[in-house]
Amino acid sequence: MDTPSTPAPAVAFTTLGCKVNHAESERIIAELLAAGARITGPDEADAIVVDTCTVTGEADAKARKAVRRALGCHREPLVVVTGCLAALDADGLAALGTRVTVVADKAEVPRVVGEALGLRCGPGHGLGQPHTPDLPHTPDLPHAPGSPCDPDPAHGPDLAVRAGAEFRTRAAVKAQDGCDAFCSYCIVPHARGAPRSTALASILAEVEALCAAGVAEVVLTGINLGRYTSGGVGLAGLVRRVAETGVVRLRLSSIEPPDLTDELADTLGSLPAVCNHLHIPLQSGSDPVLRAMGRSYTVSEYERIVARLRQAMPGLAITTDIIVGFPGESDADAARTLEACERIGFTKLHVFRYSRRDGTPAAAMEGQVPSEVRARRAAHLRELGERLRCEWLRGMQGATVEVLLEKECRDADGQPCFEGVSREYARVRVAKSPDHSRSTGTPRGEYVQVRMAKNSEADADDTWNDSALADTANMTACNAPASLAPRRFAPGDLVRAQINGMAAPDILSGSAAGPVLIS
Repeated sequence: MDTPSTPAPAVAFTTLGCKVNHAESERIIAELLAAGARITGPDEADAIVVDTCTVTGEADAKARKAVRRALGCHREPLVVVTGCLAALDADGLAALGTRVTVVADKAEVPRVVGEALGLRCGPGHGLGQPHTPDLPHTPDLPHAPGSPCDPDPAHGPDLAVRAGAEFRTRAAVKAQDGCDAFCSYCIVPHARGAPRSTALASILAEVEALCAAGVAEVVLTGINLGRYTSGGVGLAGLVRRVAETGVVRLRLSSIEPPDLTDELADTLGSLPAVCNHLHIPLQSGSDPVLRAMGRSYTVSEYERIVARLRQAMPGLAITTDIIVGFPGESDADAARTLEACERIGFTKLHVFRYSRRDGTPAAAMEGQVPSEVRARRAAHLRELGERLRCEWLRGMQGATVEVLLEKECRDADGQPCFEGVSREYARVRVAKSPDHSRSTGTPRGEYVQVRMAKNSEADADDTWNDSALADTANMTACNAPASLAPRRFAPGDLVRAQINGMAAPDILSGSAAGPVLIS
């Protein structure tokens, strides 16, 4: 009689904050999977890793809440806490519970979790927080421990490739870490340390390995990505070299306005692999507020940078971050921010109410804005953001966009479909054909071409959003290397598009349009 096998140790992850944190968590997951662990939800986990953020006071509160939630899981898992808050407040996190282990050096997380679960797992590559003696000393904000980004191409990328069901179809590749901008509201330079970059050879090897494993899109990410430099190669050179690997889609994460040089703009516009979307934080549309924030540009300089980018990249979609209610922000400053966002024409606004973070200059500034005023200003900006996004998507009527399929879902009528993202960062839904609905495969990681068409049953106000439906009868298997060539519908193929998916309920149309011909 066969004896039942012991299930592999189970690990769950809670990752908060930026894309760099998510990229680092995925590296840890890959190491643990290679060592024999299973990745599960928190209720099944023997260990839970909480990767924290500390960019604001609210982020700190969310991190501590996530740790308490993990401690409350019924299997009483080990809770390993890492990330930026762990680098700054290890004692405070450890005090949350006896099952909490704080690992400030993220490179050590795979080994710590592996030892606790009886797995052989060494430290991860390129994950560590840096020791930064070149940063200004702040007695109440200790420097982060650990090792820098991997400077040695001999170390290479992770042996465990981040591809498969446990990972997203878009793989974030960490190219850079650290920041020395010291914006007055931000603690990250003290948590992450001075800027440093991953070796170019290591990045290229990782991208090639991800593409060979069937990863469909690569996102270059960093705490301050525009500061990338390795062997005399800056960000523009890195983008060119990564594009030469043959990756089909290449995207950049958030990039600071002053780093968007003419050379980088021309490089981005010249490479077919580069997605036609950039996230460029504005933070405020008022020059006095930008100065108080310690930002190194004016609104007019930001607008000139955007104009130059749109010249190099026609049809560029630009998203941004805005902080509302910064200390000293007046009603007039808030109005200027609304006006600037309207002029620039962003395709999405990420709006954050200012949250005081102890240890930053802004926390001690006079003129702290009441919470109710911050909430009101945020609501006005979000309303503007929804209108700008609808106008942008309405302008895409008739355009054929390439969609990378990411997951299965259901459309507004409850019918099964696939969901993905266009190069412009519009979320799109693609209908299953009857033939595909009967198959067992899924086109996750595949590309389709979808025509954005007006909904025949759209609301009376003619509003738009970012979901579309398309027939997928002839999809190939997902995540195969062959899938890295974009699939294109031939003229005459039937495609139906739907206006569906915006957050505001009053602009949902809820039904699909009739068939439309791809031309």
